[in-house]
Amino acid sequence: MSKSHNKKRNVGIIYEQLVRKVSEALVAGDSDRADVVLDVLKRNFRKGTELHKEFRLFNALVKTTVSSDSIAAKILTEAKTAAQDHDGTQLRKEKSTLVKEINHIIDDTSFYSTRIDDYRTYATIQTLLNDWRSGNKADIKRVALYEDKIHGWLTTEKSSLDLEELRSNNVDKLTVKIMREKFNKRYGITLTSNQRSLIRELVFNREAGNSDTVKSLMLEQKDSAMKSVDAYKRTCSSEFMLKKIPSVLEAVRSLDTDDVSDKNVARFLTTIKLSNEISEENNE
Repeated sequence: MSKSHNKKRNVGIIYEQLVRKVSEALVAGDSDRADVVLDVLKRNFRKGTELHKEFRLFNALVKTTVSSDSIAAKILTEAKTAAQDHDGTQLRKEKSTLVKEINHIIDDTSFYSTRIDDYRTYATIQTLLNDWRSGNKADIKRVALYEDKIHGWLTTEKSSLDLEELRSNNVDKLTVKIMREKFNKRYGITLTSNQRSLIRELVFNREAGNSDTVKSLMLEQKDSAMKSVDAYKRTCSSEFMLKKIPSVLEAVRSLDTDDVSDKNVARFLTTIKLSNEISEENNE
């Protein structure tokens, strides 16, 4: 791969770097910083933009695995047609706007140095997309070479991205990204500090095989929830709520602090929310 490849104009690399920065901020508990980066990402990659169109095509080439050479060849042909349909002039303007916002709004000197896995493949795909759009101006030998490389990439088995099957020794950006997306999709972006702490411990310990810290935090939250519900029971004057409390206590009591699966952690996130709401009501 040529050393002159412009990472700032690589739609796949820039997207991954943005996601990585959002993930880092969320794990650190800096929701304001996460919102700033997420706003830049959403605004520039919104549906209907040329940047969004290119990213979808780029991502398809990165993530897709096919079982035969003939299917890979067909995908390359269709991808080439799609790339040529992009408005190159508008795409360049949108990329310039994105780079400007990263430089002035995100303002992180380490942003472009964020390491991206499969960098060479990302660079090859972006160069190929650019060459396809340039028509007769493209380097024919390079196009042939890169099409062959991506053909091989398409027929190469990719690692599973299912969080339940992801058990690497190092917590990388992908783990954080998937964890954030999975839990935020269910609970929104207004997670409490205790909920963020549990997710952070889950990400940095469970995937590394160190689940004791997660279990300890879950036990702490379970005990806290039990105390909150019990305290609420002693002060509650609502007959309706008093009838509900036994079932709530039983649900909390039955929580398994040795189970660090996503499903069980989701139950604990709900428990933490319940505990906080009850504590707030008791303090009013």
